[in-house]
Amino acid sequence: YPSYYHRNSIQQLELPQRKAALIVPAFETLHYHLTFPKSKAELLSMLDMGSLYTFRYHVWPKGHAPTDYAKWRTATVPYRVAWQPDFEPYVVVRRDCPKYDQRFVGFGWNKVSHIMELDAQEYELLVLPNAFMIHMPHTPSFDISKFRLSAGYRGCLQTLREEFHQDLSRRYGAAALKYLTAERSL
Repeated sequence: YPSYYHRNSIQQLELPQRKAALIVPAFETLHYHLTFPKSKAELLSMLDMGSLYTFRYHVWPKGHAPTDYAKWRTATVPYRVAWQPDFEPYVVVRRDCPKYDQRFVGFGWNKVSHIMELDAQEYELLVLPNAFMIHMPHTPSFDISKFRLSAGYRGCLQTLREEFHQDLSRRYGAAALKYLTAERSL
C-alpha cells in the first residue's frame, strides 16, 4: 500500500520535473508490538485512543510541528508547509536533490541541515495527505548518549552548525540569512 501510494503521488505531483520534497508525516508508538494501521482512518483512531502519538511530541515537538498534524487529519490533497527552525521531517525527494551534509554523522542535525538546504534551493515542502510512517521504540543509540553526556560532543556539533550556516551564506547569499536569524533567536 505505501509504496504504491508513494509512486502514484510522485507521478501525480510530477516530482521528476519539480523541485519538491514530499513529507511523510511521522508518528510513534511506545509499544514494542503494534498492528500497523492499514489506512489513515485506522491511524487516526489509534491516535485518538492514545496508542500512537505524533513523532517526538513529548521531547522535540518543533522537529515535526511544521507538518501541521491538525491539517493533515482532514487533508485530502497535498499541502505546502513553510520551513521553520529545527524542522526535520522524513521526505521523499528526487535522486538529484542535495545530499546530506557529511559533517553531521552520529547524532544531531543531519535531517535539519538537509531540509535547510532543500529550502535554500527553493524546494516546495509538500505534506502527503494519505502517507504516514510509524517509529517503533528501540534502545537509545550510542551517539545520542554521547551527545547527552559530553559537552565536547555538543561543542563540536555547535561548531559544525556554525560552519554550515557560513557555507549556506556563501552559496545562497542574502536568502540564507533567515536560517542564521532563526538560529540566533532560539
